[in-house]
Amino acid sequence: MRSAARIIDANANRAREGLRVLEDIARFALDDADLCARAKSARHALRGHLAVLPLPSGLAVSARDTPGDVGTRVSTKAEGERADLAGVAAAAAARTGEALRAIEETAKTMGGPGAGFEALRYEVYELDRLVRSSLVPLAPQWRLCVLLTASLCAPTPWEAVAEAAIAGGADCLQFREKELTDRELLLRARRLVALRDGLDPSVSVVINDRPDIALLAGADAVHVGQGDLTPADVRAVAGAGMPVGVSTSTISEAVGALTTGASSVGLGPMYPTTTKGKDSIAGERYLRAFLADERVHHLPHLCIGGITPENASALVEAGARGLAVSGAVCAADDPEAVCRSLRDLIGRG
Repeated sequence: MRSAARIIDANANRAREGLRVLEDIARFALDDADLCARAKSARHALRGHLAVLPLPSGLAVSARDTPGDVGTRVSTKAEGERADLAGVAAAAAARTGEALRAIEETAKTMGGPGAGFEALRYEVYELDRLVRSSLVPLAPQWRLCVLLTASLCAPTPWEAVAEAAIAGGADCLQFREKELTDRELLLRARRLVALRDGLDPSVSVVINDRPDIALLAGADAVHVGQGDLTPADVRAVAGAGMPVGVSTSTISEAVGALTTGASSVGLGPMYPTTTKGKDSIAGERYLRAFLADERVHHLPHLCIGGITPENASALVEAGARGLAVSGAVCAADDPEAVCRSLRDLIGRG
């Protein structure tokens, strides 16, 4: 009984510590009252489950022997390394889940109930997912993003349009090509990154759909649609720090993007467009709904779809913080002037 008591005591301490770490991340790093309450509830549940174990009162504490515990002198290099808060959360959740499993199995040897610890372990798995998905890197709030597709730029070379966009004040260039071979896609993405580096390194380069190309080209972010890879899948390829934007047309899609780890969202289409066919127009109504929704309004966003210097002012008046344009710039006689006009509308702050 004493050995079982030592196992339960040590793992109860580990579980409490891990849950407290998750709770503090939710409280102080995320300012998320719901997640904080959920973690706190899990700590209280742990206390309740421990209280009904068939252990004589005080045995667990009296069996504790920290100076004589051989495990306190065993450590690994990984235990001293945490890249970021997401790594801290992952380690805390893993430690908690392992501790709960140890308690659950040990309790069975005493004829004690294990179901409560099993259920709590599943709750910790979900807490881990929710906390880490909330710690994703947010993208900058770009003011003007130009989507580059070579066929839309013709007869002007797409590189010349990219240069003009940067000169006109675009702070983001999104590379969108659907028909190229992988080798040509990577070649052009690298050319775009090199062009940006030579003109203005503060401008972001975003690659559509392809985290592998973004990683190999040294781009800054990836953008995906509703039917493409999830943000988690993108980061599994390109790394945990890769910002991922997600296209949305409804509030439910925006909330879904947030919960799956989006760093930013595209809102649209705002107006009819021939660049990318859509069954319906989300319009300015969607922008206003997005900005009014407490769950998602903090996300960096770009309004997209049919935007021109003539209609952009209505979006800015509605509260848009960023605009994304394609044909209005790529097909323009003077792409730099169009970008400058749009940037003046949206502001430079």
